Amino acid sequence: MEQVYGCRLRGWEMDAFTHPGDVLIGGLFLVYSGYDFSRPSFHDWPQPVSCKGFHIRYYRDVLCFMFAINEINDSPDLLPNISIGFSLLHSCMSELRAIGGAMSLISGAGNPIPRYDCHMTSAMVGIIGDMVSALSLPVARILGVHNYPQISHGASSSALSDKVNFPSFLRTVPSNMFQNIALSQLIGRFGWTWIGMIIVDNDVGEQGGRVIRAKIEESGSCVAFAEKIHLSYSNAQVLRVVEVMRKSSVNVIVLHSTEPHVKSLLDAMYDEGVTGKIFISSASFTITPGLFSKKAWKVLNGTIGLMPNTGTMPGFETFLQNLNPSFYVTYPFIEPFWETAFNCTWRNGEGMNNRSDSGSPRSHCTQDEDLKVMVPALFETFDLSYTFHAYLAVYAYAHALHSLLQCPSGWRYQPCGNISSIRPWKVLRFLKKTPFQAPSGDLITFDKNGDISASYDIVTIQILGGQFQLVTVGSFTLSGSSGHRIIINSSLILWNENFSQVPESACSRSCVPGSRRVTRLGQPPCCFDCVSCSAGEISNSTDAVKCFRCPQDQWSNEERNRCVPKIIEFLSHEEPLGRILMSMVTLFCFLGLSILLTFIRFKNTPMIKATNRELSYILLVSLILCFLCCLVFIGQPSKVTCLLRQTFFSVVFSISISSVLAKTIMVILAFKATRLNSPLRKWLGPIIPRHVVGLCSGLQIAICSVWLYKSPPFPSLNTQIENHKIIFECNEGHKLFFYMTLGVLGFLAMISFFAAFLARNLPGTYNEAKLITFSMLVFCCVWISFIPAYLSTSGKYTVAVQVFAILASSAGLLSCIFIPKCYVILLRPDLNRREILGHK
Repeated sequence: MEQVYGCRLRGWEMDAFTHPGDVLIGGLFLVYSGYDFSRPSFHDWPQPVSCKGFHIRYYRDVLCFMFAINEINDSPDLLPNISIGFSLLHSCMSELRAIGGAMSLISGAGNPIPRYDCHMTSAMVGIIGDMVSALSLPVARILGVHNYPQISHGASSSALSDKVNFPSFLRTVPSNMFQNIALSQLIGRFGWTWIGMIIVDNDVGEQGGRVIRAKIEESGSCVAFAEKIHLSYSNAQVLRVVEVMRKSSVNVIVLHSTEPHVKSLLDAMYDEGVTGKIFISSASFTITPGLFSKKAWKVLNGTIGLMPNTGTMPGFETFLQNLNPSFYVTYPFIEPFWETAFNCTWRNGEGMNNRSDSGSPRSHCTQDEDLKVMVPALFETFDLSYTFHAYLAVYAYAHALHSLLQCPSGWRYQPCGNISSIRPWKVLRFLKKTPFQAPSGDLITFDKNGDISASYDIVTIQILGGQFQLVTVGSFTLSGSSGHRIIINSSLILWNENFSQVPESACSRSCVPGSRRVTRLGQPPCCFDCVSCSAGEISNSTDAVKCFRCPQDQWSNEERNRCVPKIIEFLSHEEPLGRILMSMVTLFCFLGLSILLTFIRFKNTPMIKATNRELSYILLVSLILCFLCCLVFIGQPSKVTCLLRQTFFSVVFSISISSVLAKTIMVILAFKATRLNSPLRKWLGPIIPRHVVGLCSGLQIAICSVWLYKSPPFPSLNTQIENHKIIFECNEGHKLFFYMTLGVLGFLAMISFFAAFLARNLPGTYNEAKLITFSMLVFCCVWISFIPAYLSTSGKYTVAVQVFAILASSAGLLSCIFIPKCYVILLRPDLNRREILGHK
């Protein structure tokens, strides 16, 4: 217990480097990139982890930390007459060492003693570090309990924004909540939909990977695999991950890990020939050439990554050039740095590795090596991203202390201007509410979650001629209050040797316009088949999820990617079918007119007198009109033609059929009234034919008049009959009237047919009843055939069927009734005599 109270405890002596000052800032940095698994004491408390792999890129952060403190101590405006000291420890990529180091720094005992403060002369006001989220999380939880402020210059886990669990944590890098948005937008910008993921196998990697995956899937892309990797993985485990990448069709892989964990994976990928992949690295992956082998860089060639926005640090490069191992008291870790930089070993380096990586013996280090010309390449000054944010963290503490010592108005805890009264919890309050401007001109403000505004540089790795280049190709920033803006210049990106242009990474090829996506059963949404849109539907975009139906007056084209106006169809005069029907109308009209003129020319002959001249004239005129009414059906429908089509046809056809009926009645009466005293002789005059024709046609006229009054036909565009056409037709209005007119015609035709059929065997050399019977048989056959043909056709062919039926039935009446008479009149005048016509 004496040792505890005396602030000394044997067992775990942390190798801290301390520089005195009026106040102290603790530093917890990565200096070594790994630890030695061969040491049996790795898990044995309280022995510290054995570190290996000194890394200059990480050491640069330590030097920047010291550089910023020197700047502040030399500044006459910031903390005048007060010096800042520091105490440094390295975490060695180990949670165990990070926790022990943090506790050692706040206790000041050189040992991790909870709840003891053994800083005798200077107060420890807070800690900077660690850079890695996995190490910062346990440290932040412990420091939050002790109310010690912690500013990380690299930990981006969004969990650290939770001020309930981590009340004293702040950071100078953006939360990866913004990183996840940037990654999803970057992937979307290049059209990649089939993505792989490599994440570090720890809590931070698991949580971050889950959030990144959710953002990627939210943007419409899919994750094919999410494999874990860790520094402790065996060679077999690493090869298993490599085999997963080899078998996958993924060309783009998101890399969410710190760089030490993926070293062995990248080397194994090169050895196994898996080099045709493009990596998208998250901000947690520090792009540092010195850590990786040449094999790894060939695998990483063409990688696109996010890096926190970087400012300038004037004088930092000069500071680096002045490093010298003779000032080992001033510069921590200077001896391992010198050994790494110049591939040498100190003579008293007992137990050190005296061979280089290639196996050749190391030379002995002196203090005469020239460092100045090596600084840009050695410290990778082309990219100062995380180093700059360590620089900002120091200035955040300095400005908070400066405000605290100014005794601001409203501060109720006194005394405040006395440096001995400074406590970490006071510094924490001022850190949260003190905006400051770094010497680089950057204005830094911590929000309520301890985060700063989001800003990333988008960089790409280019290996040209074996030389490493890191090129900034874009940026990702907040745009307005809630939006984000990504700017990228694709022309600056050089993809690796497997791709001459932007690589494709998709589970399925994009569906072209005219088709839609159908997800494969049991597979992610990005794996789909392309199915053509149905007739009448289109898709005018790539990878359409569904097809859209065209408007009623339009139809899909053959490619199903555009709606085109439907063809308006009607029976036109110009088309072949219309011309044929017009020719037939002309021919039959000429024939009917010729027969009429013949009958007029030979009206006094016995043949014409015997067939009732008046009825013959009426029948011939009505048949000519029947032929002419076909013209109303041909051509574009109009209001007038629609009104005339069925009504004109019905009336003139009723006149024709009633004339035939009257002829039949007169034939029967003529043969029944042959006796002189027969009472039927008084009906042989023109009265009965006129009444029959007038009554039958009057009935049809009455029906058509009611039809035109109640529901007149009108021109309309019918889009329902045929999908790809608009039928320009005459809408008949109420169908009942149309069927009534056809019914009257059918009724008259049947009466005429049966009457003529009964009179077919009456005596006489020339019996007209036989001709009427045959003509009505032709008429009935035509119109009975018309019904199924009319119902089974559509559009202009329906009109053509009706026109053909009118022509055929009219031509049947004309030819069957009048052609035999014309034959006798014109060619056999010897038979056109009364005694022959009346001979039994």
